Amino acid sequence: MLSVTPFQTIIYEKRDGTAVVTLNRPKALNALNQQSLTELLEVFEDIRQDDAVAGVILTGTGSKAFAAGADIRELAVLTPTEAATLSRHGHALMDAIEMLGKPVVAAVNGYALGGGCELAMACTVRIAVETAKFGQPEVTLGLIPGYGGTQRLSRLVGKGRALQMILSGGSIDAHEAFRIGLVNEVTSGDELLGRAAVMLTSMTVNAPIALRLAIEAINQGLDSSLDKGCALEASLFGLCASTADRAEGTGAFLAKRKPEFQGK
Repeated sequence: MLSVTPFQTIIYEKRDGTAVVTLNRPKALNALNQQSLTELLEVFEDIRQDDAVAGVILTGTGSKAFAAGADIRELAVLTPTEAATLSRHGHALMDAIEMLGKPVVAAVNGYALGGGCELAMACTVRIAVETAKFGQPEVTLGLIPGYGGTQRLSRLVGKGRALQMILSGGSIDAHEAFRIGLVNEVTSGDELLGRAAVMLTSMTVNAPIALRLAIEAINQGLDSSLDKGCALEASLFGLCASTADRAEGTGAFLAKRKPEFQGK
């Protein structure tokens, strides 16, 4: 079943348990403006509340850009107070994606620069076309990354590489992004959405509560010590053991059949 909800800057579709969110400002290379942030926040809140949606594919319209940064026309006229407010708006969106509790696959179909790179990094995993480019060029505009880039990039690729990318303002291609761990897979443009769907399905066939708690354990554990992270893991492991999905999963394994998870 396909349902489509109208927005001005994105296309939002639901297809058989998968939400497909497409950035749709092709004339601006899908650059993120304030309206984009607002609409994306609304969409991801809807996805969070919709138990029928198991996972998300996030991509961009066309073959040139996933999202080629923030809207420079907006950035050029911001006051310092407005800039800080915009940054917090971006953080709210990226946090909503990262902590959605459902897998989000970024299908990067072209340039992922500035806010576009930050948007991709907030997703659970990333798959990119061979022609994709990744970068944080904000310093070339007299700015720094403002939607979490200074924090997520270093967590994904390490401090040294993050500093090099952010301080140079340069970009890297998809194969280098794969080499350093910024993307999980590189594919052709023709196969991008198909591969993204395969990657997503490999996750969403599993127990929904277990997926949500695994995401929580990893994200929160990265911001704490090993001891605290393991303590959180033990608590969430115990919570999983209280679910009907645990009983179904272990029972199906012992009976040598496929489990039928209900998210309970």
